[in-house]
Amino acid sequence: MAEYNTIQRPGSGEYEEKRSRFIGAAIPVSSQEEIREHLEKVRKTYYDARHHCYAYVLGEKKDVRKASDDGEPSGTAGLPILKVIDGSGCTNVLIIVTRYFGGTLLGTGGLVRAYTQAAKLALQDAGIVTLKEGEILELAMEYSCLDRISYLLKQEKIAVTDTEYTDKVVMRLKVPSMRAAEIREKILQSGAGTIGMTTLERGYFGFDFDNSQS
Repeated sequence: MAEYNTIQRPGSGEYEEKRSRFIGAAIPVSSQEEIREHLEKVRKTYYDARHHCYAYVLGEKKDVRKASDDGEPSGTAGLPILKVIDGSGCTNVLIIVTRYFGGTLLGTGGLVRAYTQAAKLALQDAGIVTLKEGEILELAMEYSCLDRISYLLKQEKIAVTDTEYTDKVVMRLKVPSMRAAEIREKILQSGAGTIGMTTLERGYFGFDFDNSQS
Protein backbone atom coordinates (compact mmCIF):
# COMPACT_ATOMS: atom_id res chain seq x y z
CA MET A 1 0.00 0.00 0.00
CA ALA A 2 1.63 3.21 -1.18
CA GLU A 3 -0.73 5.46 0.79
CA TYR A 4 -3.81 5.43 2.97
CA ASN A 5 -6.21 7.78 4.74
CA THR A 6 -6.48 7.89 8.51
CA ILE A 7 -7.13 10.53 11.19
CA GLN A 8 -4.58 13.01 12.45
CA ARG A 9 -5.53 12.96 16.14
CA PRO A 10 -8.34 11.96 18.52
CA GLY A 11 -11.53 13.91 17.84
CA SER A 12 -14.89 14.37 19.53
CA GLY A 13 -18.39 15.56 18.70
CA GLU A 14 -21.80 15.68 20.36
CA TYR A 15 -25.29 15.46 18.88
CA GLU A 16 -28.62 15.79 20.68
CA GLU A 17 -31.96 14.32 19.61
CA LYS A 18 -35.08 14.70 21.80
CA ARG A 19 -32.93 15.11 24.92
CA SER A 20 -30.87 12.01 24.19
CA ARG A 21 -27.15 12.89 24.05
CA PHE A 22 -24.83 11.14 21.62
CA ILE A 23 -21.15 11.69 22.43
CA GLY A 24 -18.79 10.65 19.65
CA ALA A 25 -15.07 9.88 19.92
CA ALA A 26 -12.85 9.18 16.88
CA ILE A 27 -9.54 7.57 17.81
CA PRO A 28 -6.51 6.54 15.71
CA VAL A 29 -5.68 2.88 16.41
CA SER A 30 -3.38 0.22 14.99
CA SER A 31 -4.38 -2.95 16.86
CA GLN A 32 -7.33 -4.67 18.49
CA GLU A 33 -5.54 -4.40 21.83
CA GLU A 34 -5.60 -0.61 21.51
CA ILE A 35 -9.29 -0.79 20.63
CA ARG A 36 -10.08 -2.79 23.77
CA GLU A 37 -8.17 -0.28 25.90
CA HIS A 38 -10.03 2.70 24.43
CA LEU A 39 -13.40 1.02 24.79
CA GLU A 40 -12.69 0.27 28.43
CA LYS A 41 -11.61 3.85 29.05
CA VAL A 42 -14.76 5.28 27.47
CA ARG A 43 -16.97 2.88 29.42
CA LYS A 44 -15.31 3.98 32.66
CA THR A 45 -15.55 7.66 31.77
CA TYR A 46 -19.25 7.42 30.90
CA TYR A 47 -20.06 4.63 33.34
CA ASP A 48 -23.67 5.79 33.79
CA ALA A 49 -24.52 5.87 30.06
CA ARG A 50 -26.90 3.32 28.57
CA HIS A 51 -25.02 2.45 25.35
CA HIS A 52 -21.45 2.58 24.02
CA CYS A 53 -21.82 1.73 20.35
CA TYR A 54 -18.79 1.56 18.10
CA ALA A 55 -17.18 0.52 14.84
CA TYR A 56 -13.61 0.18 13.67
CA VAL A 57 -11.58 -0.49 10.53
CA LEU A 58 -7.98 -1.75 10.61
CA GLY A 59 -5.32 -2.80 8.14
CA GLU A 60 -4.00 -2.01 4.70
CA LYS A 61 -6.90 -3.80 3.03
CA LYS A 62 -9.45 -2.44 5.53
CA ASP A 63 -10.55 -6.01 6.07
CA VAL A 64 -10.34 -6.07 9.88
CA ARG A 65 -13.60 -4.47 10.91
CA LYS A 66 -16.41 -4.68 13.40
CA ALA A 67 -19.61 -2.82 14.30
CA SER A 68 -21.41 -3.09 17.64
CA ASP A 69 -24.92 -1.87 18.50
CA ASP A 70 -24.31 -2.48 22.24
CA GLY A 71 -27.97 -3.11 23.01
CA GLU A 72 -29.52 -0.71 20.51
CA PRO A 73 -31.87 -2.22 17.89
CA SER A 74 -29.90 -4.20 15.31
CA GLY A 75 -28.37 -2.05 12.58
CA THR A 76 -29.24 1.32 14.12
CA ALA A 77 -25.90 2.23 15.70
CA GLY A 78 -22.78 0.22 14.86
CA LEU A 79 -23.50 -0.07 11.15
CA PRO A 80 -24.19 3.66 10.66
CA ILE A 81 -20.91 4.42 12.46
CA LEU A 82 -19.07 1.94 10.23
CA LYS A 83 -20.59 3.57 7.13
CA VAL A 84 -19.19 6.93 8.27
CA ILE A 85 -15.70 5.40 8.49
CA ASP A 86 -16.04 3.72 5.10
CA GLY A 87 -17.37 6.91 3.55
CA SER A 88 -14.23 8.76 4.68
CA GLY A 89 -11.94 6.18 3.09
CA CYS A 90 -10.06 5.84 6.37
CA THR A 91 -8.44 2.86 8.04
CA ASN A 92 -6.90 2.39 11.49
CA VAL A 93 -9.83 4.25 13.02
CA LEU A 94 -12.14 3.54 15.96
CA ILE A 95 -15.31 5.57 16.50
CA ILE A 96 -17.28 5.18 19.72
CA VAL A 97 -20.63 6.88 20.26
CA THR A 98 -21.94 6.95 23.83
CA ARG A 99 -25.65 7.54 24.35
CA TYR A 100 -27.41 9.05 27.33
CA PHE A 101 -31.12 8.25 27.01
CA GLY A 102 -33.35 11.32 27.16
CA GLY A 103 -36.62 9.59 27.99
CA THR A 104 -38.12 9.57 24.49
CA LEU A 105 -37.82 6.69 22.03
CA LEU A 106 -36.31 7.85 18.76
CA GLY A 107 -37.32 5.03 16.47
CA THR A 108 -35.08 3.33 13.94
CA GLY A 109 -34.67 6.38 11.70
CA GLY A 110 -33.94 8.69 14.60
CA LEU A 111 -31.26 6.37 16.00
CA VAL A 112 -29.55 5.94 12.64
CA ARG A 113 -29.52 9.71 12.12
CA ALA A 114 -28.19 10.44 15.61
CA TYR A 115 -25.39 7.86 15.58
CA THR A 116 -24.40 8.93 12.08
CA GLN A 117 -24.21 12.61 13.01
CA ALA A 118 -22.24 12.03 16.22
CA ALA A 119 -19.75 9.86 14.32
CA LYS A 120 -19.39 12.45 11.54
CA LEU A 121 -18.77 15.25 14.03
CA ALA A 122 -16.09 13.26 15.83
CA LEU A 123 -14.39 12.32 12.55
CA GLN A 124 -14.49 15.91 11.33
CA ASP A 125 -12.88 17.08 14.58
CA ALA A 126 -10.15 14.44 14.27
CA GLY A 127 -9.20 15.54 10.76
CA ILE A 128 -8.38 13.20 7.89
CA VAL A 129 -4.82 12.91 6.62
CA THR A 130 -3.29 10.95 3.75
CA LEU A 131 -0.17 9.05 4.81
CA LYS A 132 2.26 7.94 2.12
CA GLU A 133 5.01 5.36 2.26
CA GLY A 134 8.33 7.08 2.68
CA GLU A 135 11.52 7.49 4.63
CA ILE A 136 13.29 9.98 6.85
CA LEU A 137 16.73 10.90 5.50
CA GLU A 138 19.43 12.61 7.52
CA LEU A 139 21.98 14.74 5.65
CA ALA A 140 25.27 15.94 7.13
CA MET A 141 26.97 18.67 5.11
CA GLU A 142 29.40 21.55 5.22
CA TYR A 143 27.92 25.03 5.47
CA SER A 144 29.10 25.74 1.93
CA CYS A 145 26.50 23.20 0.66
CA LEU A 146 23.54 24.57 2.60
CA ASP A 147 22.20 27.10 0.09
CA ARG A 148 22.44 24.68 -2.85
CA ILE A 149 20.71 21.85 -0.98
CA SER A 150 18.01 24.13 0.45
CA TYR A 151 17.25 25.45 -3.03
CA LEU A 152 17.16 21.93 -4.47
CA LEU A 153 14.74 20.69 -1.80
CA LYS A 154 12.41 23.64 -2.31
CA GLN A 155 12.42 23.06 -6.06
CA GLU A 156 11.66 19.36 -5.54
CA LYS A 157 9.05 20.09 -2.82
CA ILE A 158 10.76 17.85 -0.29
CA ALA A 159 9.80 18.58 3.32
CA VAL A 160 12.59 19.49 5.75
CA THR A 161 11.50 18.36 9.21
CA ASP A 162 14.48 19.55 11.25
CA THR A 163 17.82 21.35 10.86
CA GLU A 164 20.70 21.48 13.35
CA TYR A 165 23.67 23.82 13.10
CA THR A 166 26.88 22.66 14.80
CA ASP A 167 30.27 22.09 13.18
CA LYS A 168 28.21 20.82 10.25
CA VAL A 169 24.63 21.28 9.10
CA VAL A 170 22.46 18.25 9.88
CA MET A 171 19.15 18.23 8.01
CA ARG A 172 16.32 15.70 8.20
CA LEU A 173 13.94 15.18 5.29
CA LYS A 174 10.73 13.29 4.55
CA VAL A 175 10.92 11.66 1.14
CA PRO A 176 8.18 9.61 -0.56
CA SER A 177 9.43 6.08 -1.32
CA MET A 178 8.65 6.40 -5.02
CA ARG A 179 11.01 9.39 -5.24
CA ALA A 180 13.69 8.29 -2.78
CA ALA A 181 16.26 7.05 -5.33
CA GLU A 182 15.80 10.15 -7.52
CA ILE A 183 16.18 12.58 -4.59
CA ARG A 184 19.21 10.76 -3.21
CA GLU A 185 20.95 11.01 -6.58
CA LYS A 186 20.15 14.73 -6.98
CA ILE A 187 21.43 15.49 -3.46
CA LEU A 188 24.65 13.59 -4.08
CA GLN A 189 25.18 15.38 -7.40
CA SER A 190 24.47 18.78 -5.88
CA GLY A 191 26.91 18.12 -3.04
CA ALA A 192 29.59 16.69 -5.34
CA GLY A 193 29.79 13.58 -3.19
CA THR A 194 30.59 15.46 0.04
CA ILE A 195 27.22 15.01 1.77
CA GLY A 196 26.67 12.18 4.22
CA MET A 197 23.27 10.54 3.93
CA THR A 198 21.57 8.08 6.31
CA THR A 199 18.07 6.56 6.34
CA LEU A 200 16.73 7.01 9.88
CA GLU A 201 13.26 5.53 9.48
CA ARG A 202 10.90 3.97 6.97
CA GLY A 203 7.13 4.07 7.37
CA TYR A 204 4.06 6.14 6.52
CA PHE A 205 4.14 9.92 6.84
CA GLY A 206 2.20 13.05 5.94
CA PHE A 207 3.78 14.98 3.10
CA ASP A 208 2.28 18.46 3.23
CA PHE A 209 5.11 20.55 1.83
CA ASP A 210 6.48 23.18 4.23
CA ASN A 211 10.17 24.03 4.18
CA SER A 212 9.90 26.86 6.70
CA GLN A 213 12.60 25.25 8.88
CA SER A 214 15.15 25.39 6.10
